[in-house]
Amino acid sequence: MARSKVRFGLTLSNRGVITGAASLEDLYSLARLADQEPVWDSVWVGDSILAKPRLDALVLLGALAAITERVKLGPACMASTPLRDALLLAYQWASLDFLSKGRTIFVACQGQPGPGGGQFEEEFAAFRIDPSSRMRRMEEAIEILRLTSSRENVSYHGEYNSFDNVTILPRPVQQPIPIWVTANPPADKPKMRERALRRVARLGDGWMTTMNTPESFAANLQAIRQYAAEEGRELPPDFEACLYYNININEDREAAFQEAKRYLDAYYGVDYDRALVERWVALGSPQECIEQIQQFIDAGATTITLRLASYDQQGQFERVTREVLPAFM
Repeated sequence: MARSKVRFGLTLSNRGVITGAASLEDLYSLARLADQEPVWDSVWVGDSILAKPRLDALVLLGALAAITERVKLGPACMASTPLRDALLLAYQWASLDFLSKGRTIFVACQGQPGPGGGQFEEEFAAFRIDPSSRMRRMEEAIEILRLTSSRENVSYHGEYNSFDNVTILPRPVQQPIPIWVTANPPADKPKMRERALRRVARLGDGWMTTMNTPESFAANLQAIRQYAAEEGRELPPDFEACLYYNININEDREAAFQEAKRYLDAYYGVDYDRALVERWVALGSPQECIEQIQQFIDAGATTITLRLASYDQQGQFERVTREVLPAFM
């Protein structure tokens, strides 16, 4: 089978320290190991403040920047973007990019109501932010991150943020910083799908998505390219199409499914059905996982982040690193 060059990221279970899926030592150890293995290009952490509690993404990314040297670092994805003060977030992110010597990727996200979103309404209420404003707040945060990372003495006047003559110091190493935009649009809501994908086309250096089939991934990526052209924007050759994926390797595929489901159900507080788990997780033997991943590469994925949907984080890391990823190198 022909292989396409693709980059792989390791998504750490920073909510796992609460659900019992991972320890702090696991997070540090796996990040160090990934940094030493060329098959891994990046390390990611999840983000949520109150809706789905976990170790804070910014704090953890700072710690990981200090103990790694090579891998890129980012949130998958920054669901709290609308909740955080945009200028303060830009300052914190610039410091993180400086601290990591230019290894950050920011992934903007707006949180998710409904199943899997945790205590979404309660979280926004606690921050006294209207959930209906989250889309525009996220867009302003993207604009402010890009503006302040690329220029000095800048001013910005938006609906929710306003400031004059601001310079953020220390300057980030990357100017501007790379910013990907998350979109997981429902196929049965065409207007919502178009708005979400047009936002990626307009604002993103890359796109991160999850819970796709290879067919939906390819269709959405094609739509992003079409919308970018309609907006008069030519997407750069290095535009990233990133799939947030899960993996559980076990020659007994049913056992892999059962453990992955138990992990995801506990992580999100949802009783996921079989079809969704099988869409969201590469399951089974190493060869079966390779074939499932390859389908998304064929659909256009340039980066695939893998979360170890298992309670044996170290064992799964070794199997993915030794038995799956070398097939794509």
